Amino acid sequence: MYQLEETFYFYILFIIPFMIVGFILLSSWKKNIQKKYISENLLKVLSPDRSTFKPKIKLFFLILFLLFSTIALVNPKVGTELKTVKREGVDIVFALDVSKSMLAEDIAPNRLEKAKRIVSELINTLNNDRVGIIAYAASALPILPITDDYSTAKTFLQSLNTEMLSSQGTAIAESINLAKKFFDNEDQTNKVLCILSDGEDHEIENQNIIQLAQQSGITIITVGLGSQKGSPIPIKEKNIVKSYKKDENRDVVITKLNKDLLSSISSSSNGIYVDGSNTEIVVESIFERLKEMDKKEFESKQYVAYKDQFQWFIGFAILFLCLELFIFEKKTYWVKKLNLFNEKS
Repeated sequence: MYQLEETFYFYILFIIPFMIVGFILLSSWKKNIQKKYISENLLKVLSPDRSTFKPKIKLFFLILFLLFSTIALVNPKVGTELKTVKREGVDIVFALDVSKSMLAEDIAPNRLEKAKRIVSELINTLNNDRVGIIAYAASALPILPITDDYSTAKTFLQSLNTEMLSSQGTAIAESINLAKKFFDNEDQTNKVLCILSDGEDHEIENQNIIQLAQQSGITIITVGLGSQKGSPIPIKEKNIVKSYKKDENRDVVITKLNKDLLSSISSSSNGIYVDGSNTEIVVESIFERLKEMDKKEFESKQYVAYKDQFQWFIGFAILFLCLELFIFEKKTYWVKKLNLFNEKS
């Protein structure tokens, strides 16, 4: 396990492409000047020791010096002591609907962004709990397995979008089945699935979602996003609405919140339904429900001691700087005398 202390210094590496481009432009300029004022044969006579290969080697060592110096400034640390830590908490998997209907803007800024904001704020309130993330539309996709790394969870959360799954729909049943595989202990009583959706499940006629929720052994919390009045699905280009999604009859599609379905799923699994309009109320309601649950003790391994490794990279940086300084732009005659390629004199 490792840590990077000052990742800001990685921006220094943007200098390297400019160094390479500058070297190419300078070399090209020198050649043009030489061709303009002196012939190649005369140049060989006047500068017999000039090497065309050595400047490239010097540039290479200079780039390595900059690379290792930057890594030294970032100061990577390596974990040296791994301990097993016992914690008490709840395992909660967030299943976010990423179907096109979640782009509807009847809840600001849109349903999907609201869902991501709710989950992010909820993660901020958690303590000693583990989280996982699922994205689903017509099928369910595992995004992040159960973890206690909240910063990583937030990073994966922000990457969710409606282009992740090509097939459209809202297969809630698939998200429930996938969530069951996330929990590593079938006997634990603190398994929670938080579904954030508009509940517009087009496959419901072929599924018995309520029965599936009852038999899952998971406490399912549902968050309804959208309005029961409904809203069109905007099609944007550079954040400007160009048109709205239409059906095969060229009529504008109106997507509505299916509150009844989401409420039935949560009530059948000893969970709660929360309207997603107000982020603060949603977070408070879910947090209070989690507090009421039995906290299961689980073990997790984590590094508790880290050792700085910057000195190794400083050493390599100094080495490559010395090599760059002690290599001159002249031909090395002792290498030529070795006659490595058996060239005739």
